[in-house]
Parts: sequence; structure tokens; C-alpha cells
Amino acid sequence: TVGKELIDVCVDRIRRLADQCDGLQGFLVFHSVGGGTGSGFGSLLLQKLAMDYGGKKSKLDFCIYPSPQISTSVVEPYNSVLSTHSLLEHTDVSFMLDNEAIYNICKKSLDIEKPTYTNLNRLIAQVISSLTSSLRFPGPLNLDINDIQTNLVPFPRLHFVLCSYAPVISREKAHHETITVDNITNAVFSENNIMAKCQPHLGKYMACCLMYRGDVVPKDAQKAVQTIRSEKSKTVSFVDWSPTGFKVGINNHPPATLPNSEMAEVKKSLCMLSNTTAISQVFSRINPKFDLM
Repeated sequence: TVGKELIDVCVDRIRRLADQCDGLQGFLVFHSVGGGTGSGFGSLLLQKLAMDYGGKKSKLDFCIYPSPQISTSVVEPYNSVLSTHSLLEHTDVSFMLDNEAIYNICKKSLDIEKPTYTNLNRLIAQVISSLTSSLRFPGPLNLDINDIQTNLVPFPRLHFVLCSYAPVISREKAHHETITVDNITNAVFSENNIMAKCQPHLGKYMACCLMYRGDVVPKDAQKAVQTIRSEKSKTVSFVDWSPTGFKVGINNHPPATLPNSEMAEVKKSLCMLSNTTAISQVFSRINPKFDLM
């Protein structure tokens, strides 16, 4: 009900901002799907953007899905299922996150005993910064929003994507750890660095975008990808119809951190966006809870 009152004002403000852009590529939408406002108003906004801009502008969606152990609302399963139905129709790429997975990354990698939403948001911000760095800074192998969408989504409805990021390292550990291209490439394929609770080794990859930042040369990146393909063929397996599904982007502008951040400032980083059948594990956790209600 609140959404219907606010939607016209929101869409009008967005339209005004879009009119001021010289080369609008698309929209980034951030919301949770477990709560009433995030699922209801988020779906309505995406629907309006789809109607107003159609297929001309990309709609990239960062959605927080319910966590296996952490629940904030009794009706989370209903909100999530209904919102997912809307995301199927009205977004081009949906990046799936869940708080529990990001809590665990903060605890294990940053040694934060009780992570706050600020800690979680700073980690998510690194993913978004990597995603948009090619739009903001020049680089030898830049990927724009259209490239990401084209390479990650084989079929329109298969557009739910996992995110992982490395290195996630505290300031204390940074002094005595060597960060190499091989290290961070291996790290992003680890279950411990993926920002949604699932087991990627149980699924098959359909597409994979590796977005390097900082002191990385194309030769090192290609070598790291070749190593992943050969050594990890048992854990990183692609579907038959997409055997070479790696897309590599490199931007030489290093990642930035806030002065008071718990994350160390590093010279190189990697964000992986992957379209894998393991994403079904996130949905299959919600289904039984939906049926119980």
C-alpha cells in the first residue's frame, strides 16, 4: 500500500536523473527480498523501470536473500518466493547475497567477533566498486555493464548470479601475507568467499566473469585462469554447451578502502561473478519453508 503511494514520485525522480546522463547504461537496484518493503516496493519499482525503459537499459539487481540460520521475519518465505517471481520477469541480472554468508566472511577473514551491518555493507561495496570500476576508470581489458550481462546470462531467465571477492584480509594480517594473482584467483572459487550460502562444487558453471583490479597484467590473469581450468577441472566444471565460459576484465585502478575500515588496503583484488546451477540451493532452502506456511 505504501509502495503505490510512493512509486510515481520515485519513478519521476529517477527519470529526471536519467535525463541528465550523457550515456546511461542501466540501473543498479538494491533491496532485500525477505522483508515487506524490499520485496513489495522493490518488485514494483523494477516493474516500472521495465515498462519505462524496456530492453534498452540494463537492470542489475542486488538482492539480499534469507539466510539459512538468521531469520528476521516469519513471512520471509512468502516475500522471497513472490519477489523472485517478479525478478524473473523484470531484471536482466540478479546478484544474490545473504547476510549469513557475509557474516561468516567477516568473522573468518577479518576476525570480527560480532560483525555489524556497516561491516557487511563495506564488503558488499567492494563487489559493487569492482563491478563499476570499468565505467569509472580506464583499463586494458575493461568490461562495461552490457559486457557483464552478455557474458553472464545465457538465457533470459537464467540470470541469478553468485558473487565472490578476494582478498578479504584484515590490516593486521596484511603485513605478513603475500597477495598474488594465483592466490586471489583460487580464493574466489572457494565456498568460504562466496556471498550466498551454497556449495558451488555440487553445481556446474554456465558462465564466469573475473574482474581484476590494481597491479595485474593480462599475462598473469590468463595464466591463473588456465591453472584453474586444468588443475581444478573436478571442482570447476562447466556445462557441456559452455565449455569456455570465462570472461576476464582488468582495471589498473587499485581497490580503495575507508581510513577506519577493518579491511586492509591492497594493491590487487578480484571480484568473480558466476552463473552456476548451484544457485538452485538458495531457492530449494526457501521452498520447504514456504510449503510449511
